[in-house]
Amino acid sequence: MVRKMIRIDAEKCNGCGACAHACHEGAIAIVNGKAKLIRDDYCDGMGDCLPECTAGAITFEEREAAAYDENAAAENKKKMQAGGHFHHHHGGCPGSRMCELTTVQNNADDSFRLRNWPVQIKLAPIKAPYFDGAELLIAADCTAYAYASFHREFMDGRITLIGCPKLDAVDYSEKLTNIMQQNDIRSLCVIRMEVPCCGGIEMAVRNAVQNSGKLIPQQVVTISIDGKIVDRYHR
Repeated sequence: MVRKMIRIDAEKCNGCGACAHACHEGAIAIVNGKAKLIRDDYCDGMGDCLPECTAGAITFEEREAAAYDENAAAENKKKMQAGGHFHHHHGGCPGSRMCELTTVQNNADDSFRLRNWPVQIKLAPIKAPYFDGAELLIAADCTAYAYASFHREFMDGRITLIGCPKLDAVDYSEKLTNIMQQNDIRSLCVIRMEVPCCGGIEMAVRNAVQNSGKLIPQQVVTISIDGKIVDRYHR
C-alpha cells in the first residue's frame, strides 16, 4: 500500500539519536552512527521524530510500504524494555548523544569544566538549548594537550567545540554558520596551535561569522607546541 512515511537523509543525519528516542514504536535505530528506519510496519507515519531532528534530516514522503502494525510495534517496545535495551536503542550512539553537563564549581586547576556533549564539531547538533546565550569556545583539539590550564582558563563558563581541519579534511564553515544563525551566540573564543594547519579552524570561524550576518565578538589565542600563549587578539 502507498502511505505517508518518514524519510531519513543520511547525509544530513548527525547520529544524535533524538529521533530514535522520540519514536514510540521503535521504528528508528542508530546504525553505524546514522539514524535508520528499521521496519516500515513499526512506523505510524505520524512524525513524532520530525521536530526532534535538529539537523533537518527527516521529512515525509508518500511511498509503497507495509501497513502500520500497532500490535507488532507495541510488542517490539515491550521486548526492548524487558530486555533492558530500550534506553540504549532509542538514545542513539552514546558518543554523539546530545546532553548538557554540570560543571564543578570551584577554582581548582583540575576541576571539571565541560558543559556540553558532544564536543566534536562534526558531531555537534546545529541547535541545542546550551547554545542559546552561549559564550562559545572553538578549539583545535591539540590545544587541550599542549596548554596545561586549558580547562580553567578557556573552558570555564563556555560551551566547547573542538576539531582538526587537517585530520577531518573538511571545511567547518557551513556547520558553524548554521550554529551561529540558529542560536544566540554571545561571543567566540578560538584557540589554535602555532602550526600552519591550525589556520583552517581560525579561517572557518571567521567565514562562519561573516556568513551568519551577525556581529559576534571574537578572541583568537595561539598556543605554541611547548605550551605557551604566543598570541592573543580580539576582533
